Amino acid sequence: MREGTAERGRGQRRPMLLPFLLPLFCPTLSEQIRYKIPEEMPTGSVVGNLAKDLGFSVQELPTRKLRISSEKPYFSVSSESGELLVSSRLDREQICGKKLMCALEFEAVAENPLNFYHLSVELEDINDHTPKFAHTSFELQISESSKPGTRFILGSAHDADIGTNSLQNYQLSPNDHFSLVNKEKSDGSKYPEMILKTALDREKQKLYHLTLTALDFGHPPLNSTAQIQVLVTDANDNPPVFSQDIYRVSLPENVYPGTTVLRVVATDQDEGVNSEITFSFSEAGQVTQFNLDSNTGEITTLHTLDFEEVKEYSLVLEAKDGGGMIAQCTVEIEVLDENDNVPEVLFQSLPDLIMEDAEPGTYIALLKTRDKDSGRNGEVICKLEGGAPFKILTSSGNTYKLVTDGVLDREQNPEYNITIRATDKGDPPLSSSSSVTLHIGDVNDNAPVFTKVSYLVHVAENNPPGASIAQVSASDPDLGANGQVTYYIIASDLEPESLWSYVTINAQSGVLFAQRAFDHEQLRSFQLTLQARDHGSPTLSANVSMRLLVGDRNDNAPRVLYPTLEPDGSALFDMVPRSAEPGYLVTKVVAVDADSGHNAWLSYHVLQASDPGLFSLGLRTGEVRTARALGDRDSARQRLLVAVRDGGQPPLSATATLHLIFADSLQEVLPDLSDDPLPPDPQSELQFYLVVALALISVLFLLAVILAIALRLRHSSSRKAWGCFQSEVVVPPNYSEGTLPYSYNLCAAEFNSLTCNDQLKSGQDLQFADSAGALFPLCNSNESTSHQPNYADMLINQESCEKNDSLLTSIDFHENKDEDACAPVSSIL
Repeated sequence: MREGTAERGRGQRRPMLLPFLLPLFCPTLSEQIRYKIPEEMPTGSVVGNLAKDLGFSVQELPTRKLRISSEKPYFSVSSESGELLVSSRLDREQICGKKLMCALEFEAVAENPLNFYHLSVELEDINDHTPKFAHTSFELQISESSKPGTRFILGSAHDADIGTNSLQNYQLSPNDHFSLVNKEKSDGSKYPEMILKTALDREKQKLYHLTLTALDFGHPPLNSTAQIQVLVTDANDNPPVFSQDIYRVSLPENVYPGTTVLRVVATDQDEGVNSEITFSFSEAGQVTQFNLDSNTGEITTLHTLDFEEVKEYSLVLEAKDGGGMIAQCTVEIEVLDENDNVPEVLFQSLPDLIMEDAEPGTYIALLKTRDKDSGRNGEVICKLEGGAPFKILTSSGNTYKLVTDGVLDREQNPEYNITIRATDKGDPPLSSSSSVTLHIGDVNDNAPVFTKVSYLVHVAENNPPGASIAQVSASDPDLGANGQVTYYIIASDLEPESLWSYVTINAQSGVLFAQRAFDHEQLRSFQLTLQARDHGSPTLSANVSMRLLVGDRNDNAPRVLYPTLEPDGSALFDMVPRSAEPGYLVTKVVAVDADSGHNAWLSYHVLQASDPGLFSLGLRTGEVRTARALGDRDSARQRLLVAVRDGGQPPLSATATLHLIFADSLQEVLPDLSDDPLPPDPQSELQFYLVVALALISVLFLLAVILAIALRLRHSSSRKAWGCFQSEVVVPPNYSEGTLPYSYNLCAAEFNSLTCNDQLKSGQDLQFADSAGALFPLCNSNESTSHQPNYADMLINQESCEKNDSLLTSIDFHENKDEDACAPVSSIL
């Protein structure tokens, strides 16, 4: 029957919102959207097209996310059509009780942007409840002496419906002695009174069976019946009489149990037993809040009364005398409201996250206040406590909106604990507070920040390829993908195509890896520009510069530039004057080291010496000087083995062999050359022809020089003179950091008529030097008799070859050695 009624009422629902008002509801609706539907509609029934009534198109629904916010889930919104649907049972009597107006008020929430819309669905009553009696049968004792017109209150029925669907009428089965009158209480409910029409005679009939019917006026009408047994008793002259037919009293709620409500008074003019009156409730089983003293008629409270549950009580009392005569009266108790209910704050549509970029005034949540009291006791004022960047706005009635009132920053305050205090207007006022935590959602508003402004990385050369050489780190206070940082190399002073062959970076960890072994001598440093980039939308990034310095390792041994071997493999020698004083600069060992710093800081040490005390070696300069004068017993030929060490750890070294010959002239040197013949050279024949050709050219050149000198000096043509021709020899390029880049001048002289008589011993590196330190290569034994004269280059210090000084680089084959024969020339072939 309920289902049929619900289906029938389905076509009667109608939205109360007028179409011409829709343009006024932007951005939010200040008026409620009202719908009216019958109760007990099946789950899934359509209440109305909410999206259309709000002005939303179907295409907007996925983004607007329209939904219902209420304490109880009576309704929902279809995500496809935007229709408002019934989602749970709608029992008007259970929801609203006997209220004439039953409306469910709630809010619809739309996002992007966030808005709240007030909705009201009125539930229309359907006739789904039958009137019911408390008891299906009643027994009524009436004295046969009762006069016609005497009234008797009968038990009433209850109907949960309202209006015409509620109980409207009582009917009594036809009979000759009784009639029925419908009476109405102050609360609008009806109760039956039976009136005696004719006198009763117990001797004729002592029991009557009547049927009482309760009916409503619904469609279709519903009814129920109760059986009444009237027992006629012997005559009793006077029945009890109450002082009032209806007693009315007002009683504050929350009075203590046992509080006296009132005392009813009934009298009986009879005497004796017939005048003894006892009081009772007509429907004792239905009265649970009060107690009635059967002797005194005093009514007291059994339990605390609650205005919010029952606002008034209607009690039917009976007074019965000793003869069985009964009288009835009605006691109506009005319960007065007291400010005994604390107001409540209820949060609705509270979002999980509030984005930190929300503009001031953005709707955050909807909240309601509830106070069960009525009147001023139920009027509530809400206030937001604390200094959070939020405020509340009154929406309608007991509904408030929580909106932002400032700028939010999740990195500074990831959440806010806000407290809202609700205070009613009672006397004294009552208040309560409700706290809620609002979590702030992250947006990508922070770029990554490197831990350093710039990076300086030192990498030792000869590092293993693939080794990690540095790590950068950047932090991003954002969350999730917004704070996830990846690293990239975006620029370098290296060639772009070769950059990745030097270094790479791990995008997740920021670790920098070397792809090759670095060489300090080839690449001292290079610059990188690194970027840290988050994964937010839009992506934010930060750049930082990194300079990598390739540190030097002692991986290059010193290289001796002087003395060196001739291209033909012959050793050079230095000639020292026999008269050289202590401290005389004999020669200098020149070495360089490609490393830098301490690794290139060279030191010179004598490993072996023919006479250790004859020469001294500069530790840092490599200068070989005489430590004492040459003695008679000292050998004219000396050999020094010099080690050149760098300052690295471990140190690296190179050796050089110096051949020193004490002689005052080259003629003294030549006989010694034959003493130690060199091993035969397999290419001696080829060298012979080369030497012959070179000698011829040299002779011709020498003759031309002699002729030019003779003409200029006007000397006799018979005089032969050797010239010391000065030419500057360029020392090899300056080596890096710590090598000793001294420059020296080379004076070269060409000699003809130099022959080697004897072969030199195989493997012997000999050098001969005159007083000027000239170096001469040893001759091959195969060339001692048949070859043309050899030529020797002679190195001297430039300072010792000045004009008017002693002639260090010339060798005069004549007796006269005072004549200046040192003439500079640009080159000697």
